[in-house]
Amino acid sequence: MLRTALQPKWLGALVLATVFAAVCGWLGAWQLEEARAEGRAQAIERAASLPVAPLTEVVEPQSEFPRDGSTRRVTATGTYAVDDQVLIAERQLDGQVGYWVVSPFVVDGTGATIPVLRGFVADPDSAPAPPTGGIALAGGLAPSESPRSEAGLADGVYRSIDLGLLVNRWDTEVYNAFVFATEETALSGADEGAPAALEGLTRVPPPTGEQSELNLKNAMYAVQWWVFAAFAYFLWWRMVRQAHREELEASLDDGPPDRTPDRPPADVTPTDPAAADPAPDAAEPERAAGAPHTLSVPTTTRTR
Repeated sequence: MLRTALQPKWLGALVLATVFAAVCGWLGAWQLEEARAEGRAQAIERAASLPVAPLTEVVEPQSEFPRDGSTRRVTATGTYAVDDQVLIAERQLDGQVGYWVVSPFVVDGTGATIPVLRGFVADPDSAPAPPTGGIALAGGLAPSESPRSEAGLADGVYRSIDLGLLVNRWDTEVYNAFVFATEETALSGADEGAPAALEGLTRVPPPTGEQSELNLKNAMYAVQWWVFAAFAYFLWWRMVRQAHREELEASLDDGPPDRTPDRPPADVTPTDPAAADPAPDAAEPERAAGAPHTLSVPTTTRTR
């Protein structure tokens, strides 16, 4: 079968199947990314539909994170501490590696600070400063992340939102939680009532508490394209196998005829007299001629 597969026409068919499979693989990957993006959009919508509660009613400064607080949608008013913004490195969004931009938000009524994840940037130098003035904040609540090493990072850059590090850096009373910002509305100035400008930030969707954030419809489209890619190779293999079988059948039909001479059956007695009567023995010519047998007795002479 290998000899058949190496024929030029089947090698050409294999190249076409490979090109088709590559296109299908790319389309499948594109559909998978669309499924993730659609899933994130749906996650944001689900988070927005959760009951909204004031931050001060859900968690208190320097207290344990509430058991039902994760993914809880909260609101608060206050101001950003503009000069104390930090970056969280090695984060991904839409397949791109970059940084989370985290700003300290001083909550009205308590004076305590809660870290707010305002968005994502690919370049740390492009991270904008938080808006000034009063801000009405809305977003999803999340607990502190586990500590990670800061080795090799610049000042003000961390690998996790570790509140133990942030409380030392900001030197103030801090909530034992942080917020995934979904809305920021100006409460004063010329932009009062308008959403705060993102200035290059991309919102990071708040966690939903679900393991999967895939849109099933787009995910099934991705699987479908990958099945098409596999089918291209399967179809090529079937065609090569069929051609190989046809070549074998043709070689058997066109093979040399059987040239083995005919032989009589083993139980048939030959009728050739010469074959039936063996040749006479050369040492007995008279017997062979049919003469009677004579017995020669040697004569012995005695001498006295």
